Amino acid sequence: MSHSDDPFDNEYENSPDDEDGDNGSVEALVWQLLVLINPGDDETTLQQFLAYREAVANADEGEIEPVEVIGQVVDWRSGFYVDWKDTPSLVQVLDELSARWNLSIDWNGDPDDDEFFDGHDAVSLLAIAYDCLAAFGYTLWLWETGGDSYAGWMTLKRDGEALRELAIDLGIHLRLGSEAE
Repeated sequence: MSHSDDPFDNEYENSPDDEDGDNGSVEALVWQLLVLINPGDDETTLQQFLAYREAVANADEGEIEPVEVIGQVVDWRSGFYVDWKDTPSLVQVLDELSARWNLSIDWNGDPDDDEFFDGHDAVSLLAIAYDCLAAFGYTLWLWETGGDSYAGWMTLKRDGEALRELAIDLGIHLRLGSEAE
């Protein structure tokens, strides 16, 4: 079988490193972002990148908001998107994301206790998670959703500057989890 006959190879003709096509640079930036939010997890990074490519394959470039597509392909695996009032889901997804790296967030109370949420809103929970994850060398990030929701992901602390640069290049309005409003 020649190189051009291999369907797997053809799937990667416009790889993340290919800057020639109109989508090349956006795809390369998306790939880099996925690498940062999946540190050391190449399989998940590749799965999410292929899902991103599939999601944007038939859309006009002007119709694509990369952060929205990224948010969909990483949701509850490498990122989150929750309503501002749904604090139990926020705690659950942040616990799941943290567990990927064998981390545990100390919520300063028991989230399984219904009364726990009476004393916490999403902003305070994001601040607690941010502080706890920072102690382990991770950073909790939020991206602006344009609505009444919170969305974000976490990276290694050392990757913060690279993530900020990628966010600017992709038009993502990013802030630290401790700066939630």
